[in-house]
Formats: sequence, C-alpha cells, structure tokens
Amino acid sequence: MTTTIYIPRDSSARAVGADEVAVALTAEAARRGDDVTIVRNGSRGMLWLEPFVEVDVEGTRVGYGPVQADDVAGLLDAGLLTGADHALRHGAVSEIAWLARQDRLTYARMGVIDPLDLDDYQAHGGLAGLRNAIALTPQGVVDAVAASGLRGRGGAGFPAGRKWQTVLDAPGDTKYICCNADEGDSGTYADRMLMEGDPFTLLEGMTIAGLAVGATQGFIYLRSEYPDARDILREAIEIARGFGWLGADVLGSGRTFDIDVRMGAGAYICGEETSMLDSLEGKRGMVRAKPPLPALEGLFGKPTVVNNVLTLGSVPFVLAEGADAYASRGLDRSLGTQVFQLAGNIKQGGVVELGFGVTLRELVEDFGGGTASGRPIRAIQVGGPLGSYLTADQLDLPLEYETFAAAGAMVGHGGIVVHDDTADMARLARFAMEFCSEESCGKCTPCRVGSTRGVEVIDKITAGDDRQGNLTLLLDLCDVMTDGSLCAMGGLTPMPVRSAISKFPEDFGLTAQEVTS
Repeated sequence: MTTTIYIPRDSSARAVGADEVAVALTAEAARRGDDVTIVRNGSRGMLWLEPFVEVDVEGTRVGYGPVQADDVAGLLDAGLLTGADHALRHGAVSEIAWLARQDRLTYARMGVIDPLDLDDYQAHGGLAGLRNAIALTPQGVVDAVAASGLRGRGGAGFPAGRKWQTVLDAPGDTKYICCNADEGDSGTYADRMLMEGDPFTLLEGMTIAGLAVGATQGFIYLRSEYPDARDILREAIEIARGFGWLGADVLGSGRTFDIDVRMGAGAYICGEETSMLDSLEGKRGMVRAKPPLPALEGLFGKPTVVNNVLTLGSVPFVLAEGADAYASRGLDRSLGTQVFQLAGNIKQGGVVELGFGVTLRELVEDFGGGTASGRPIRAIQVGGPLGSYLTADQLDLPLEYETFAAAGAMVGHGGIVVHDDTADMARLARFAMEFCSEESCGKCTPCRVGSTRGVEVIDKITAGDDRQGNLTLLLDLCDVMTDGSLCAMGGLTPMPVRSAISKFPEDFGLTAQEVTS
C-alpha cells in the first residue's frame, strides 16, 4: 500500500531544509522498500515547526516537525508511515489547537492541497465561486462582493465592491485587473504563502473580478524577491489555460480573461498602487496625483481594478458560499477574516486567519506564545514599517479598522512585529525616517526631503543637542509630511515616529512632560 507524505514547498520551509527532507525521505524509503508518494504542499503557516511533515494514515494526516534530513531514518524506524509516536510528533493535524482555533476562509486549502494539482483544488471547493459568478450578471457579482463587506487587505481598507462598481460603470471596452503582489511591509508574508501554496485561489479571484467589471486582461505585479512564487504562478496560469479556465472562452462561458505575471525590481514604493501602474507601463515607479483615480484612469489610462493578493484571494469564498457567510465574520464595519502574520521577537511565528475583532493579546500571547526571548513585550508594530507602535497595555485592542484608527494605529496588511523590553525605540523611530528617505520615489518634497531631515533631527535629539527645540522641529516636520505628501509613504512615516516619542520618551533622552508640553 502506498503511503502519501506531505512536505511543504513553501519558501520558508525550503529555507530551513524541506527540500533536503524530501530527498532524504525518498531515498531512505526506497532503500527500505517502502512504497511512498511525496506531495509538495503549501505550508500550514506554523513556521516554528518547519519543515512540517505530514503522513496520511488511513485518511488522517499526522504531523511531525520540525524535521531535518538527519531525522528521517529515526522517524522511519519509529514507524513514521503508520503515524507512530516520536519526539517530533504533533498528532492529527486537524486537531492541533493552533490550527483548529482558526477560521480559515482565504487560507482554507493552504497546506492541504498540492498547489499545482487542479483536480485537488476542485476537490476542495475550488472553482465553485467562478462557476457561480459565470451564472450571474456582472452587476450581480459586484453586488455580492459589496454585500459581503470585503475591504481591501492591502492596508487602506477601501470597500472592494465600491471600487469594482466604479470600474464596471466606467465607459470603455478595455479594462484591467491588477493584483498588487509587491508585498514589501516588514513582518508580512501572507501574500507569498498564498501564491506559493494555493495559487489557483488568486487566479480564480482575479478571473471573477475580470468577469464582474468587463476586463479581459489581468496582471500580477510580483515583487522581485519572490522567485518561487513567480515560478509557481506561471505554471498555475499555464495549467488554467490548458483547462480552459483562462483564455478566450472562460469555462465555456464565451467570455475572455487571461492573466500574466510581471516582476517588480525591488522598489518598496511600487507597492503604492499608482507607482505600481507606472512600473507596469514600463516607466520608473513614481506616485501619481489623484484624481484621476485608477478605477477611472489606471493602467495605460484605462479603468483598472487594483486589489492586493488577500483581497482577490477572498473573493472565491464570497461567490462560492455567499455574501452573508463572509459578512457573518468580523466586527462592525470590518467584516470577514484577516490573515494576521506574527513576526519579530515571537516564539511561534506564523499566519493566523481569524475574523476581525480578535485582540492583539490573543494573537501575540495565545497563538504567538509571547516573545522568543522570554522577556516582557515592550512594543508591537502593526501594519508594516509605517505603522504605529503599540505598548503592552494596549494588547486588548481588537484588530479592526476603526478601533485601530481611533487608537492612532492601523491594521494595514495584517503584519504584527513584536519587540521585547530590550528594544531601543529611538533607533526604531530613526529607522522609519531612514527607510522613507531610501524608498521614497522622490516626486514630492515633504517625503523626499522631510524624511532625510527627519533622520538628522532624531540624531540631534538622541545626541542631546537642544532636545526641546529639535523635538518641536521634528513634530512640525511630521505634520508637514502627513499633510503634504502625495501618498502614504511620506504621509504615514510620522506614525511610528510620533508613537515612539509619545510612548517611550526616555529612549530619546526626553521626559514625558517635555513631550507633552
């Protein structure tokens, strides 16, 4: 009897030896005469257990991890193929509390299927949403997305249905779907994991979007640092074309939609939608003034839907299970689920998909296990390098857009970076300004010059040079950047700076009274 063994092909798993484990298992099983089939699945997202090996034992997948190549012989000796006990055994994967407590909608197939097996994808519910969308009118599809409450997962949280409606209503025969996969925020990797572990979900979401707004061409703008995702996406696109899903006759509907992958060149600013569009057009990535909105004049001046990976990846569930099923999750105006990413000084880093409203404490302490160092938490940055720093006494904040905005913070792309009590918050604030100065497109003065001057002023404050005067100057500079920058690059950079100063003044050599005076 053949035993199926699952070993992730995700970049994070490969980085810590998954390929070597697969080679060792194949060779050792052959030497022993064991009949095994190796499936390279996506990661389950329990990154501290990678490489995470799963064995199918009479329909139940039993997990072991982290497994290294030199563990293979001992695992087989212990009875790996029958799910036997071992120090690395974690039991039935479906019963692991870290996974069982999640509500995986976008990530429902992550780690479950072979990412490039279309039959496997369909057996686990894939293409149901697209088939339902084909049976609806374009307006019906847009109405379903709007009713679901799905908001953009790229950071701004703009309602996806409203954006799609604008493009649907825009005149013109040529329209585009652009997937922003330039995932550059610190502590974020959910886009990459979906593209590597379940690429068909993204392609299905983009196809549904195309049929909804009347677009016939989609582009995935992928960051250059993701070569594995590039290769998997391109192979998945060819498989979809061969199946008749992409191309001139989408699943026999008589409607056209196709997708291509375009690689970025490592510029963080191209994660901003208009800069990304310039790059797609073959230009230097520069932020465009708005209006006109990309929904009306986007790629090559045509109406364009720009959504990120997780937004488009959420669409198949909405069309397959219904808008109400999606909207039943979440809190207030933040509906559905978010894929939160735990990183930094965290014991159990990984991805957690839950409805909006889960607290930071649940994510960082319950799922993350606290700091990797075992020291107290000092600061948590949510929403990427331009997000505010939150303190340990803010751990009970529910993660949803409006609550975070009221607290002077942002959910962003769902990245959560933890720092313990050894963190130097003045250095982290300086990094925010330095990052902006290096990654700015240079088009607007507040961002380009303001961030450069910001680094210099922070250095003066920490050196003890007229701290009060330079603090006043720095806060004025932050106001100019917030109010005068063309895009969120310069506009949000003051968030981590201000929060670090107000919550950790001692790291700047300041007192709380000096900061508030």
